[in-house]
Formats: sequence, C-alpha cells, structure tokens
Amino acid sequence: MKWQRDISVQKELRKLVRNLSLAHIDSSQVHAFRTYGSKARAYARIWAFPKIFQEVLNVQPAYVIEVLSEKFDKLSDDNKTKILIHELLHIPKNFSGSLLPHKSHGRRISREVDRLYRMYKSK
Repeated sequence: MKWQRDISVQKELRKLVRNLSLAHIDSSQVHAFRTYGSKARAYARIWAFPKIFQEVLNVQPAYVIEVLSEKFDKLSDDNKTKILIHELLHIPKNFSGSLLPHKSHGRRISREVDRLYRMYKSK
C-alpha cells in the first residue's frame, strides 16, 4: 500500500472547518493522506493519536484523514464533500485525540452530515 500527503484534500478540509464553523477543530493538526492499494471497503477513514502517545511523546492531539484513492476518486464532488464532513464529525469538541462513534446519546453522524452539507451548499 502506498501513502502520500494530499494537499488538495487538506485544503478542502480547512475550507470545511472554516465554512461550517467547526471552531473546536484545529485544522493545522488535521492532516490529509491519500492511499493507493488498500483493500478496505471504506471511501475514507480518520485516524486518531491516542492520549497515551501524546503524553509519552509530548505532542499535541492530531488526526489523519485518509482517503482511499480507488474508491474516493470515483465519487462525485458532492459525495466527496459529504465523506470529508463525515470524517470531521468523528473529532470530539475537546479535540483530545480520541474519536466519536457513529451513534451516541441520540446523535447520529449521518444526520449531522446531511444538515452540515446543506448548510455548506447554501453559502
């Protein structure tokens, strides 16, 4: 499997954070990578940096959003945007390095994605 930084996805993530007022997300600590050759079924996924590693290495919380090229690239621009919003919604309000699940306490990421996507497109 091949990994590489993806500047275009990075720019899109920063734009989404800014336009959707996701002020809890430090976009300088969210990194975008593109992978080639993955066998995963996902279009994209988010990776967290657990608290124990942050403490041991004395680093700030960080996240990596990976887009799986073979699947992500085939999507329409609208669906790519929805996927990136979905991944950003896994980042908790305290930006701790942990991840939020798809469903929790009555909150569903899929509903939030639709709401935020409509808001984004209306701007």
